[in-house]
Amino acid sequence: MDPRMLERIVRHVTSEGKTVEVPAPFTGETLVELPVSTAEDVRRAYATARAAQEAWAARPVAERVAPFLRLHDAILNRREEILDIVQTETGKARRHAFEEVLDVAGCALYYARQASRLLAPRKRKGIFPIATQVVEQRHPKGTVALISPWNYPLSLGVTDVVPALIAGNTVVHKPDSQTALSTLWTIDLLVELGMPREIWQVVTGDPAVVGDPLIDGADYVAFTGSTRGGRKIAEEAAKRLIGCSLELGGKNPMIVLEDADLDRAAHGALRACFTNAGQLCISIERLYVHDSVYDAFADRFVRATRNMKIGPGLDWSVQMGSLTFPRQLDAVTAHVADAVEKGATVLTGGRARPDLGPLFYEPTVLAGVTDEMDVCGNETFGPVVALYRFRDEDEVVATANDTVYGLNASIWTRDLARGRALAARIKAGTVNINEGYAAAYASYDAPMGGMKSSGLGRRHGAEGLLKYTESQTVAGQASWLGFDPVLGMAYDRYADTLAGLLKVMKKLHLK
Repeated sequence: MDPRMLERIVRHVTSEGKTVEVPAPFTGETLVELPVSTAEDVRRAYATARAAQEAWAARPVAERVAPFLRLHDAILNRREEILDIVQTETGKARRHAFEEVLDVAGCALYYARQASRLLAPRKRKGIFPIATQVVEQRHPKGTVALISPWNYPLSLGVTDVVPALIAGNTVVHKPDSQTALSTLWTIDLLVELGMPREIWQVVTGDPAVVGDPLIDGADYVAFTGSTRGGRKIAEEAAKRLIGCSLELGGKNPMIVLEDADLDRAAHGALRACFTNAGQLCISIERLYVHDSVYDAFADRFVRATRNMKIGPGLDWSVQMGSLTFPRQLDAVTAHVADAVEKGATVLTGGRARPDLGPLFYEPTVLAGVTDEMDVCGNETFGPVVALYRFRDEDEVVATANDTVYGLNASIWTRDLARGRALAARIKAGTVNINEGYAAAYASYDAPMGGMKSSGLGRRHGAEGLLKYTESQTVAGQASWLGFDPVLGMAYDRYADTLAGLLKVMKKLHLK
């Protein structure tokens, strides 16, 4: 990467000057000396963001969305530059980095086009027709704290910030230090496109140092990460009586019915399980296949998995890249070793590949996984999937739902109506039919998020923008009809009259 570009974009971090070495997952060599923040830096970032917020919110919505509307074309035009950054800081394959570019472009375009409608004042029915005029208005929360993870740094580091800013908030954003460059590059681009620099502040560093002041200064918190981390964020937000949204972990099931197109399902499972080396909260880790087609599906899927091209290349031919952290490699290795020790069978994969790079692990398919194995119920967050047989829909629904998580699910069938009926029984925030995750996630007009321990709130859709606002009801009452007796009417007569009026209004569907 261009050293001059790196030097320019890291200046967007609010920092007194201390730095930390960030390694490149492909090689382990130092990628960048990233500035890190102190608690005082966080407070300074809030001061800057708050000073800019009122003027930003006062701008017309059409003016606020302009830089983000331009972002759609700009990031697509400069995709090679940002793809290099995403790959180098995460270790993922280029095709998986490209999904992030598409996500930012699509999400920014959606909110830039929909914001005026979503944020416009809306007339609501008043208690008395004509006499009570009610309007619902939307106001920004103020300054939002956003904490984004390392696995999808461009996508999750940008697509939650964009609606928060469009809604009139300013943002203090903490990306993971390993993958902060994607965020910083996007800020640099948006400033070129007309975004005021002050409205999006970035801090980095150890959560033990910057975590408390980050929550203490926020009017709302948006977090994507582990369920453990999300619980802590929710507790701290509750102490301050501020709202939060949390997208957390998943142990996502895929169900292959007996009427599925097995070639298509096996190909879809490959991407659903091994995109970004499985480091995707909505990826598939449990794969349930109807007993009548289990062997035929397993043969196709295992063969395709075994033939995947993995490696550190920046070209488009690589199908799976590296893990991002040594701790992820350790977790994957431990899950597979525990499963094998307790009787599971490795159908393909099952080993690290240091010959390719320090953090590579083969895409792995397990069979014979049972409840006592760590890989059965705990999120692996790596390129490992377990195959299971099932015999009927009631059985597979019960098994798929037998988890503390509820983020994503996938169903494969030639009968779309059957798939929809089955999807309604799955306790997950998104369910994809004949696709692993992208159909639901990329449909920006629909909400996306988790049930149970997979999170609170939603991104995308109306809620993805409106969660960053406060609703205000303004009700105007006509002088000729109020809530007290008029013309000296006794209260008992007033009560009878009002009760009769309300019953008439019910019959006329006026209430």
